[in-house]
Amino acid sequence: MAGCPDLRRRRLNFMNWLFGIAAVVGVIATAEDLWRRRISNVVTGCAFCAGVCARTAIYGAEGALGAVLGALLGAAMFLVFYLAGGMGGGDIKLMGGFGAIVGNGQIVLAAVMAAILGALIALAYLGVAAGRRLAGPPGESRKTPALRKLAIPYAPAITLGVWLSFVPYLPFFD
Repeated sequence: MAGCPDLRRRRLNFMNWLFGIAAVVGVIATAEDLWRRRISNVVTGCAFCAGVCARTAIYGAEGALGAVLGALLGAAMFLVFYLAGGMGGGDIKLMGGFGAIVGNGQIVLAAVMAAILGALIALAYLGVAAGRRLAGPPGESRKTPALRKLAIPYAPAITLGVWLSFVPYLPFFD
């Protein structure tokens, strides 16, 4: 690949398209999760369809298979968190949609990055919540907020994890 600049340029162009799709999906899903504390089926379904179509157009049948396997793998890796009650169904479907976009070869790195970033965001969120309770009026800190208020939006972490998974494909890593 290093001796063939045309192939490298084409690969970067394809990765730009895939990153562009991931960027649009990520911004929409993050905004929706922050605003509504949900990720709609429309967003996740469009992510899956866009991923399968793009990877098929770029890589042919092998790309379509990679997209479907990536979607299954992406959803499966976070399924345990959903079953334990620590993550919503929209997050699982979003990871599946991103799996279709990045494919089975890149989704594991994206999921690991999302898990690390999600843990850091959760720690920061809990730290801020604890600080607010301590700074509030006496007696208020003992009240437990509704479960919906305790939910931490995970789409930002998933999105950042997926975006960071594109870093190894940047030209200065060749």
